[in-house]
Amino acid sequence: MRAACTDSRQTVSGSPFYPHDTCIARGCPNPQRRPGASRTGAPARIESSSLTSFDGFGLNDAIARAIVEEKYATPTPIQVQTIPVVMSRRDVIGIAQTGTGKTAAFALPILQQLAAEPRARERKSCRVLVLSPTRELSGQILDSFRTYGRHLRIHTALAIGGVPMGGQVRALAGGVDVLVATPGRLLDLVDNNALRLGGVEVLVLDEADRMLDMGFIHDIRKIVAKLPAKRQTLLFSATMPSTITALAAQLLRDPVRVAVTPPASTVERVVQRIIHVDRAAKPAALVDVLRRDTIDRALVFTRTKHGADKVVRQLTNAGIAAQAIHGNKSQGQRERALAGFRRGEVKTLVATDIAARGIDVDGISHVVNFDLPNIPETYVHRIGRTARAGADGIAISLCDREELAFLRDIEKLIGKSIPSDNRPRANGSTANDHHQAGRRHAHRPAAPRQRHEDTAGPARGAQEQAGDAPHGIASVAFMRRGNGAGGAGVQATPNWGAGRKKSRRGHGRRTAF
Repeated sequence: MRAACTDSRQTVSGSPFYPHDTCIARGCPNPQRRPGASRTGAPARIESSSLTSFDGFGLNDAIARAIVEEKYATPTPIQVQTIPVVMSRRDVIGIAQTGTGKTAAFALPILQQLAAEPRARERKSCRVLVLSPTRELSGQILDSFRTYGRHLRIHTALAIGGVPMGGQVRALAGGVDVLVATPGRLLDLVDNNALRLGGVEVLVLDEADRMLDMGFIHDIRKIVAKLPAKRQTLLFSATMPSTITALAAQLLRDPVRVAVTPPASTVERVVQRIIHVDRAAKPAALVDVLRRDTIDRALVFTRTKHGADKVVRQLTNAGIAAQAIHGNKSQGQRERALAGFRRGEVKTLVATDIAARGIDVDGISHVVNFDLPNIPETYVHRIGRTARAGADGIAISLCDREELAFLRDIEKLIGKSIPSDNRPRANGSTANDHHQAGRRHAHRPAAPRQRHEDTAGPARGAQEQAGDAPHGIASVAFMRRGNGAGGAGVQATPNWGAGRKKSRRGHGRRTAF
């Protein structure tokens, strides 16, 4: 018998559920006996808190062999809590940031299920469907399935935009076990009668918050409407806004909620600094940061694709080699830029905010927010890309007077003040002068927050051209819609040159990057 948890914090809806022993291991205050027998095929009782190796999960020998070959020794917290629950065929909501090992947390138990219940493949069909917001992230998820399932007879396929659809149609013709896709291209395949979704047994939504930010909610609902009602659904998200909670309530049945860290927590090994600087002086400040500090790899985020190219040109003119990765770049250009960054040939990568999801690069030493993000949780997610695998990291944010409201929101979320670098400014004032002047405007309301980048809604495929952001130390610039000190609406462009047209996002339109 398993115990039912009546702790409403463990579920989306607040209703009791019958999770694996992860709930018991976390000290659920109100355990109850589950009425009736346990689920057929559920794994043996595992005390998750005591798992120190992958041996305790009871995985297939072929999967265990692949894990050993990858030199995985100890499962991460998200893997410890998620793998047994997924193996027990429960729906899951997982709150975990990039770099926590969440891909293996759902890929390993899914492969276990496929190996335990082999079936003949059906034409134009798949048993497992994994949706992700970007091409690069989709490719990495597929690589993980192929890596962990290399000793299994598992057929996989990738369906992403930006490349010809013919090869994907041929790959799906005989049916596959696992399909990893971006929502737009998946619907293209369905509309062209190249894919049927009636045989899906497991649905995984990865980076669900980013998919909603990018306007994929309507596509997701269309896709879910074509799936069998009887299925297992796994939803993973770096943050848990109300929109994700509402989506989970619609798509999941009695889910187990797993959160490995509080959503507002920041990595303790990341040294955070704020540089108060006039907007016009931000490019020079970024150059100073990259020259002054010892940089292994730096990732610079900009709010717009135009801004990313602008930063690259300014860094190049200053003698600092940099590459940009965003939706206007071809797939080949993005792959070459990312490969050069991974090899260390280019130490500075400039990416849009959306393009940050999915990039997996080790050895990033600095994260620099060129513009502070207007979503506080985004700050936490971004600086978490450094200080990986026990290393230390540095997160530097360039803050102008109009962004002080964003800074206050971030400090409120993380529960502490970020130290300021009190350096002289172009006008002769100091950071402290700038900071204090900005606080005099604290009573003024902030403009409404905008989650989308300054882009028009493109056709499917173009919208799925997200680049990745390395997981490590990076010089990261978040250039998003800002609000003036007086809350004067949307800031259309950084003050580096001629103004650009403000973008408008139509109803139901997906956002490109």
